[in-house]
Amino acid sequence: METLLIALLAGVGFIVAYHTYGRWLGRKIFNLAADTVCPSHRLNDGNDYVPTPKAVVFGHHFTSIAGTGPIVGPAIAIMWGWLPALLWVMFGSIFIGAVHDFGALVVSLRNNGQTVGDIAGRLLNPRVRLLFLFVLAMALTIVLAIFGLVIASVFRQYPASIFPCTIQIPIALVIGWWLHRRGMGLFWPSLLALATMYLTVIYGDVGVLHAINVTLAGWSSWTWVVLLLIYSYIASVLPVWSLLQPRDYINSLQLISALGLIVVGLAAAAFSGGAPLADGTRPALELAAPVVNWNPKGAPLIFPFLFITIACGAISGFHCLVSSGTTSKQLAREPDARFVAYGGMLTEGFLAVLVILACAAGLGLGVAAANGTVLTGEAAWLSRYGEWSSRLGPLVAAFVDGSANFLKTIGIPSGIAVALMGVLVASFAGTTLDTACRLQRYIVQELARALGDAAPALAAPAAVLRNKHGATVFAVLLAGLMAAIPPPGRDWSLANAGQGGLILWPLFGATNQLLGGLSFLVITFYLWRRGKPVWFLIVPTIFMLVMPMWAMIWQTFVGGTGNPSWISEGKWTLVAIALATMVLEVWMIIEAALLFPRVRGVLEANAVEPGAEIAGAR
Repeated sequence: METLLIALLAGVGFIVAYHTYGRWLGRKIFNLAADTVCPSHRLNDGNDYVPTPKAVVFGHHFTSIAGTGPIVGPAIAIMWGWLPALLWVMFGSIFIGAVHDFGALVVSLRNNGQTVGDIAGRLLNPRVRLLFLFVLAMALTIVLAIFGLVIASVFRQYPASIFPCTIQIPIALVIGWWLHRRGMGLFWPSLLALATMYLTVIYGDVGVLHAINVTLAGWSSWTWVVLLLIYSYIASVLPVWSLLQPRDYINSLQLISALGLIVVGLAAAAFSGGAPLADGTRPALELAAPVVNWNPKGAPLIFPFLFITIACGAISGFHCLVSSGTTSKQLAREPDARFVAYGGMLTEGFLAVLVILACAAGLGLGVAAANGTVLTGEAAWLSRYGEWSSRLGPLVAAFVDGSANFLKTIGIPSGIAVALMGVLVASFAGTTLDTACRLQRYIVQELARALGDAAPALAAPAAVLRNKHGATVFAVLLAGLMAAIPPPGRDWSLANAGQGGLILWPLFGATNQLLGGLSFLVITFYLWRRGKPVWFLIVPTIFMLVMPMWAMIWQTFVGGTGNPSWISEGKWTLVAIALATMVLEVWMIIEAALLFPRVRGVLEANAVEPGAEIAGAR
């Protein structure tokens, strides 16, 4: 019952936060106004700027920000105990993550849908704009280089997820055409898409489809990376209504309904125990993970690494790119921002809570051991968490097996339960990949404009990068080149290609959280220039600037038992980029600190205010 009580209290806590703190932010701080003409209307181009119903925008936003982060992060962090992970998810998502996403969206809405990096040039100064855009571009390049490998790894682990994930693309294209061209309502397309996708999960690994899935699962990582980058290019340049929006929306329907099934299964297991074992007994649902474990074997320090390990699910800098990159260009009404951004982050927080419970208690309902026996309780948990590991496969498996145990409790066959959870993981990764490619296109275009403004001699050469096709080709090729590099110590071959993103992946956690801190600076300056209260941003901003810097310094110079520093390992590429990132952060903080006392109540140039219809375009 303890596990069920945690899930229920977390859900109630998120709902209360949405209707209290979230409402206060929307009404008293950001002054959301229904009569403000949003960029989606004012700059409607039928491609990137498209006014969209808030339910569809929510689906896009939620699936894009989630990715595999709220699954892998909590699945790692539970090594420090389920309580620290749970507390960080709850308090982090309510008071830091949701505020960050909400603020980034509103600031972008008031600035013609530009990204926070571009907006920083007006709120702070042009130097900060360039620095911020370079950090954003580096982070997105890592995402594009690594997520193809992530999806390939999930497909290899769970071949039954391949057909259901692939078929989502034509379903999305049909739904997009149905909604946009025919002007149909959401109910019937939603019901049809959801039913079709669940049928593909149930029957998508039967007969000839099973043979196809197994064949595709055997493809090399490089093959998958190339195909997924090509898909990302297509998804990035197509109008948002044709593929990106409908795919994210129908994915959100399937993913949220799957989370509902997990909750139902958890409740059933709390009252009746897990699915019957071979001897007919039903294992009791209990928290098999430790409450707190300050020193897990081989793990880094809980401070600061808990707050770097769990990013999505509590606070993630990547979210500011989604809020200000794609979501702000689709939102039809300002008041919808609270539902989409604040509500979307709390939904992700609840997903992270369920991941914690699946790994802490769901695994205890039974996992197969190497010798064929079934382990339960603490023995089952220790079989997956004997020592610290950040490898993707075992962590995804811990969540999939734990959550599938909940589904089996309510009578869902094991194969379908595992396939559904595999589809959930792969779908989250896929929607993040295509959104990241579109975001990188925006960043490349903004960088080209910024470089042209800073150095007129570069304006002509950079013109090709201001075009959406040129910017997207550049983004895809850069990510592909990084992915093609073999891991350290391995030769250049097709078998080793596709894994190059792993080289810089250790930087992503701290860099991603640093984006959150820098985004908070932009939000703070936006409110400060308007004479608005900023006291509620002080602690989150400082926290999200200090923790990533602390983690990066530790990884670069200090290390510890089982976790040597990058210098001691001779990882000079990581050391060089980490040092450059730290210098950029300090530089930006100094710029902000010098400017802050002088701009209280002083609006930036071309300011956009609530209730005003703003002329001009990007």
